[in-house]
Amino acid sequence: MRALEVDVVDAVWAAIEPLLPEPVDEHPLGCHRARVPDRVCFWGILIRLTTGASWVDVEAILEHRVSDTTLRARRDEWIGAGVFEALKSEALAAFDRIIGLDLSEVSVDGSLHKAPYGGEGTGPNPTDRGKLGLKWSVASERHGVPIGWTIDGANRNDVRMLVPTVEAIAANGLLADVDTVHLDRGYDYPVVREWLAEHGLDDLCIQRRGTKQPGVKQPVRLGLRWIVEATNSWWSNYGQLRRNTDRRSRHRHAALCLATTILIVGKLLTYRNRWSPN
Repeated sequence: MRALEVDVVDAVWAAIEPLLPEPVDEHPLGCHRARVPDRVCFWGILIRLTTGASWVDVEAILEHRVSDTTLRARRDEWIGAGVFEALKSEALAAFDRIIGLDLSEVSVDGSLHKAPYGGEGTGPNPTDRGKLGLKWSVASERHGVPIGWTIDGANRNDVRMLVPTVEAIAANGLLADVDTVHLDRGYDYPVVREWLAEHGLDDLCIQRRGTKQPGVKQPVRLGLRWIVEATNSWWSNYGQLRRNTDRRSRHRHAALCLATTILIVGKLLTYRNRWSPN
């Protein structure tokens, strides 16, 4: 994980700093304590994302330079100002400009994760003895960069989540450039093929149902579903995403936006360093 590398942190901060809202002093006498620097709060938010630590633990890690209450308030302030969404959009645009999003092969799949505190968009996890969990459905382009996702309860069927996932791709202005879509056998239904065709996605590579039975040989190759599986693995490396204790969908979405930005920045730095003599 490169999230805490100096180059990555500096690059992400350079992108996020211009997006931050101007602080508003609402104290009637203007005599409250000095505002905690945004950079310190950003560092705390990043620590929570990578480790999954509680806000109280993050406060202790930062040697009480900022309270857990301030960290949560600053996060909510930035979410309200659209900072994380704008950050993700800028990162996608930067990757497309420098390397180029490869939408010739797009893979979609869901991933289940723990959500022990419940909250919005959670449900019983059928793979975890019915404990509360969440599921995200994500679409990844050829390099493994997420280009659209949605979040829902762990009990939500992948097919039901496909529609908002595709709508998220469209919201990012990328749907028209998608060529081939790769899906696993869980999406092998006529209604899925018809709906995707209506949205211009008629070049599909969907594994057929019933091909995993004992003694049944897989008639076709499995396609490029490993692309989205790699994305799910990268996201799952973040403690806050792997075992999510947030109770609001907007908080989970903000964390995914930040994780996506870090993923993209890491790829861009690797691309930059390919000419390095070291």
